[in-house]
Amino acid sequence: MSDIDTSRQSPAWMRQKERGSSFLLSIMCILSARLGRSGSRVVLYGIALYFVLFARKARRASRTYLEHCLSRPVTWRDQYKHVLAFASTIHDRLYLLRDKFDAFEISVSGETELHRHYESGQGLLLFGAHLGSFEVLRTLARDRPGLALSMALYPKNARQINRALATINPGAKLDFIELGTIDAMLAVNDKLKSGGLVSILADRASGPDQYLSLPFLGEPARFPTGPFRMAAMLGHPVYFITGLYEGGNRYQLHFELLEDWAGYTRKDRDAFIEATMVKYVALLERYCRTHPYNWFNFYQFWEEN
Repeated sequence: MSDIDTSRQSPAWMRQKERGSSFLLSIMCILSARLGRSGSRVVLYGIALYFVLFARKARRASRTYLEHCLSRPVTWRDQYKHVLAFASTIHDRLYLLRDKFDAFEISVSGETELHRHYESGQGLLLFGAHLGSFEVLRTLARDRPGLALSMALYPKNARQINRALATINPGAKLDFIELGTIDAMLAVNDKLKSGGLVSILADRASGPDQYLSLPFLGEPARFPTGPFRMAAMLGHPVYFITGLYEGGNRYQLHFELLEDWAGYTRKDRDAFIEATMVKYVALLERYCRTHPYNWFNFYQFWEEN
């Protein structure tokens, strides 16, 4: 595999304090319980304005990304729309995690092939990114109540979601696998062997990792190889997924097959991993271009990731 870079440090996003998601989630839990979705959405406009004005690091990161993505001068309005989209998905997370799908208009594409794989008894890996809403993936269970879906998350993110659920619905239970632990690989393998679906946000490392530099929005960026090396070891089909926010209560959920690992041999492992990562980054770029305000990596992705 070409241009591999190994880092023994935690990735930059873990070293940077990300107050936005946790802060927003706490506020939205309280307001949503008291005002409902429509009433509490009004507050999002003020929250987005606050972060654009006072969260300087996030604002700089937003500008850098939008400059790469829009290929034109970035305005204050662009940055406000970017943060507002983020705040909206955080707010909607509270309802999606409780399976309140009737509150949303969710269109789905690419699910036919995914269901064909799933119904054959194969476990599937679903690789997403910090693009749009990861939780909208749970809409898969709306028409298939027996579907086994696990979310593999960095432990801090899992704790945030569990705190939110404890506030708004103490009886809710979600199937999380905490990445970065010794048992994570075994847990993922067990879920896949039983025919389940395991979703992972593959654009960030969950700890020290090896990175591959790939073209992304006009400039090389480093992407962690860990999720893709795990996929090669486990040998299950891998799909790219994204739940794009379109404003109001509208989302688009997309599934695209990255690799089914048929015919894979160990001697071809590095080539398969790199080819799969190239496809992943190309799809990520395509959806960033079509939905630029859906990218929620509010740190200097090209410089430090």
